[in-house]
Amino acid sequence: LRDNRIELVRASWHELSISVSDVSLSDEGQYTCSLFTMPVKTSKAFLTVLGVPEKPQITGFTSPVMEGERMQLTCKTSGSKPAADIRWFKNDKEVKDVKYLKEEDANRKTFTVSSTMDFLADRSDDGAVVSCRVDHESLNSTPQVAMQVLEIHYTPLVKIISSNSWPEEGQSIILTCESKGKPVPEPVLWTKDGGELPDPERMVVNGRVLSISFLNKTDNGTYRCEAKNPIGRNSTEYVLIVHDVFNTLLPTTVIPSPTTATVTTTVALTSKPTSATGINSRDPNALAGQTGPDHALIGGIVAVVVFVTLCSIILLGRYLARHKGTYLTNEAKGAEDAPDADTAIINAEGSQVNAEEKKEYFI
Repeated sequence: LRDNRIELVRASWHELSISVSDVSLSDEGQYTCSLFTMPVKTSKAFLTVLGVPEKPQITGFTSPVMEGERMQLTCKTSGSKPAADIRWFKNDKEVKDVKYLKEEDANRKTFTVSSTMDFLADRSDDGAVVSCRVDHESLNSTPQVAMQVLEIHYTPLVKIISSNSWPEEGQSIILTCESKGKPVPEPVLWTKDGGELPDPERMVVNGRVLSISFLNKTDNGTYRCEAKNPIGRNSTEYVLIVHDVFNTLLPTTVIPSPTTATVTTTVALTSKPTSATGINSRDPNALAGQTGPDHALIGGIVAVVVFVTLCSIILLGRYLARHKGTYLTNEAKGAEDAPDADTAIINAEGSQVNAEEKKEYFI
């Protein structure tokens, strides 16, 4: 071997070692070791040289990209032997749906490998890091990586946030218009029912914030927030309904007061036939503190009243039965000593006719 890169390391009757520096693909091939003895002894070995892939490059990206446009990113590496493997990642998440192409180089020993990732640009891809990784056995588990940060331009995304979910008359409300876009949207425009804000004194706009104080029914309507940037414009609406003031009544607990009832019954009996009287009186303040009807108590009171009334009627009947009799009048004068009423009438002054006319009966 006549090459300055090849050195003899050890030579003996038993071993012959060489070293090759700055290995290139041309060093690949079959090497033969011969021992000049009788007979000559030889040994052969095949040297395989790996082609280290070049650092990959990403092409096809133009900045910025508009939302909805189709993007084709291509990652390419050359000089690998055997052919290298290419993998795509977006924010450290591997992308599987890619195209892979392998071509043999002009030296017919190494390969050029390329891979293409095709997708539609979306606002969620803005700021995402796309990386292309080349794996090869010559890299000793340290892959080569190329990276590209995506820049996606898109129209504003608008949203209104209210500070009061149930606005009432006399209260205040703050409407915040959140807009996100790239480039950053210009200051937003507030309108009410398709026109300007009707009461600038109460409806104050400060940047993206609309503040309305002392709400009333005339503030009901549709409020629109519009944001725009060089890509386009977008808007959203908020329907404001001012409610009547809601008076909240605290719940009250009614505690019933103790209920008392007093029943007084008086029965007066006299010696005169017409003076027997039953008096049934009830305390007017007996139910003064009662807050609700007590059916058991009322039933008891009624039963007592009926019982007392029946007793009074019975006693009055017995009294009248015992005192039934006759009485004398002064119509028949001079008949005080007669043994009975008929004799008194006959002996009385006047004729029989007059006596007959003055006769009275008690039933």
